[in-house]
Amino acid sequence: MRKLNAAVDRFAYSHPNFGIPNLMKFIVIGNVIVYLLAVFAGYQAISFLGFSWEAVKHFEVWRLVTFLFMPGYYSTGDILWLAIFLYLYYMIGNTLEREWGTAKFTLYYFSGVVLTLVVGIVTALVSGHNVLIEGTSYVNLSMFFAFAMLYPDTQLLVMFIIPVKVKWLALLDGVVFAVVVIQNLIQLNFLGALLPVVALLNFFVFFWTNISDEISYRRGRARHQTSHQTIHFKSAVRKQLKKEAEQGYRRKCEVCGRTDADYPDLEFRYCSRCAGYHCFCQDHIFNHEHFRE
Repeated sequence: MRKLNAAVDRFAYSHPNFGIPNLMKFIVIGNVIVYLLAVFAGYQAISFLGFSWEAVKHFEVWRLVTFLFMPGYYSTGDILWLAIFLYLYYMIGNTLEREWGTAKFTLYYFSGVVLTLVVGIVTALVSGHNVLIEGTSYVNLSMFFAFAMLYPDTQLLVMFIIPVKVKWLALLDGVVFAVVVIQNLIQLNFLGALLPVVALLNFFVFFWTNISDEISYRRGRARHQTSHQTIHFKSAVRKQLKKEAEQGYRRKCEVCGRTDADYPDLEFRYCSRCAGYHCFCQDHIFNHEHFRE
């Protein structure tokens, strides 16, 4: 997976002119046009745009592309939700394109599209039933996960009022996503279970290096937290703090006996030439008899 991720980066770097600039603008415009046609002319007027394996076999090959523009909302009552989602994914898509460049973002988006089509076609061939796919909701969800991975602390206004960090919204979407997959498996709807999983496969390909590095870091941190050296150090710190609390000071001059509690403005230092750890005030740090072993 890491090699595949590196290959994607090499391709994007070597082919900077590859891809479609402002891809999400065209996707959003296409969704708006199809929505307006559905509102004014009815769903039947745009049904020929959705992916249908039976129709593709009868040479309606445009469906392999036009299903991208099926918004999933077809009534006037859905206009608010459509506007919210189109604006959100337009913003996310443009941000990812600026972050990655046109080549890598185009690869990311269309790899999810191609994987969706492959699952639909294979499912139709295996089951012998027609497969219908309208829209790219799971591909858009993979874009949202990518955005959350890159900008986890960005805040979005939920219900236009409550600011919530993107990472928490992505976690919530992940839970809903898992529930949908499990429900489809229980109902033996394998296409419904495979489509979201495969559409998100490109997310793991593109972010495998980040994910594996984060896992390695957390494992190393956990080992460090539970290592003998760390435990002994924490124990020593606790003992020192307990000792300081009992005696009422942290530092005491070995010569004059003044402490930082009695003289808070007095500077104290440890002598590097003395054996062991011995503290002296600023008046005696250079004027004392060194301790020997």
